[in-house]
Amino acid sequence: MIDVHSHIMFGIDDGSKSIETSLEILQDAYNNGVTDIFLTPHYIEDSKYRCNNEDKEKILKKLKYELKRKKIKLNLYIGNEIFINENILEYVKNKEIAPLNNSKYLLIELPMGRMYNNTKSIFFELIRSGYTVILAHPERYRYMQDNDKMLEELLDMGVLLQGNYRSIFGYYGKDAKKAIKKFLKKKQISFLGSDIHKNDGYKLKKLEKKLLRLTKDKEYTNSILFGNAEKILKK
Repeated sequence: MIDVHSHIMFGIDDGSKSIETSLEILQDAYNNGVTDIFLTPHYIEDSKYRCNNEDKEKILKKLKYELKRKKIKLNLYIGNEIFINENILEYVKNKEIAPLNNSKYLLIELPMGRMYNNTKSIFFELIRSGYTVILAHPERYRYMQDNDKMLEELLDMGVLLQGNYRSIFGYYGKDAKKAIKKFLKKKQISFLGSDIHKNDGYKLKKLEKKLLRLTKDKEYTNSILFGNAEKILKK
């Protein structure tokens, strides 16, 4: 699996608090068959979660050094989970926000409780500027779980969807579980991520079989586990 959404960078958001915890998570990921991980700490405007790219690079360097020393063969890439705001393009230009692996793909999060007023116009502007918007964990937004029209409008714009694979197993409750199963059956999900924040286990052994039962499509299953994320790595 290529994990496109994680909070393993230590000390900069509500994810890992120490390099020791980060390395424990990375070891577990490797043991569970993960090959590549995008490190996507939160970037929330006007909050304490605003680590810039230079500081993220320093953390990445430390993690890569420790992985090499411990002979853990994982590839790590920088990104951000960007909480939606009006200034995303400016922050990318100023090297505050990191697209996924310095590509044109941006992982963006919405509020949990209600749709951000200017969501569509912000997405449209990003897409018009050459970026691909990846919407983080749509199954967790209450206003999208049963609103097929809203989701279809975003998909028609060119927005891609990243599901949290642990939603399939009920990690975020029954409503998120029901929603992601529906999205997967419709083949609306393009990427899967762990959204892992602490060392509570990747637990991937049952994932591929579960996906195949839901989608009944091996090619699609491979694309959301590996193929689509590989396209980001080639950009």
